[in-house]
Amino acid sequence: MRFVVGVMGPAKAAKKDLDNARILGEFIARRGWVVLTGGRDVGVMDAACEGAKRVGGSLTIGVLPTAKDKVSRHVDVPIITEMGSGRNNINVLTSHVVVACGLSGSGTVSEVALAVKAGKPVILVEASAADVAFFRKLDKRLVQAASSPEEAIELIMKLMDRRQRRVRHAEQDTCGYLPV
Repeated sequence: MRFVVGVMGPAKAAKKDLDNARILGEFIARRGWVVLTGGRDVGVMDAACEGAKRVGGSLTIGVLPTAKDKVSRHVDVPIITEMGSGRNNINVLTSHVVVACGLSGSGTVSEVALAVKAGKPVILVEASAADVAFFRKLDKRLVQAASSPEEAIELIMKLMDRRQRRVRHAEQDTCGYLPV
């Protein structure tokens, strides 16, 4: 199974959030991971997929709220849900980790909250101290802050390492040995 990174953020995003999303898309693609966004042709959704395609890699998936929405030209697999904001749950449940670039939209805030509720790791890129504190109140072990896209990728790599160690440990406990 391929590793899926959900890059969430507002449709009306600040320039720094768009730049961060593009860089994240590039980094995700270089690692061969899947980029999952809200799929529309605006904001962080479009920027993350654009970044992934700019380096010639990665599958990009867009989970769209309605058939009326314009799909980003950088999305490989558009999934039309006709669920409106309900599609936010699909976004986070399909992602192994959720990275938020900008918390200025209610949709992004709901995605972060849904991710925490689902037990998914969340990384907030260049979030304010108040935003980080708010989401850490929900679950401090799941919510991490990154000051840059590079740091977000480093945090994802650490999460993956911990996940792999837990899997190996579980296999050792059930089998009595580590598989080759």
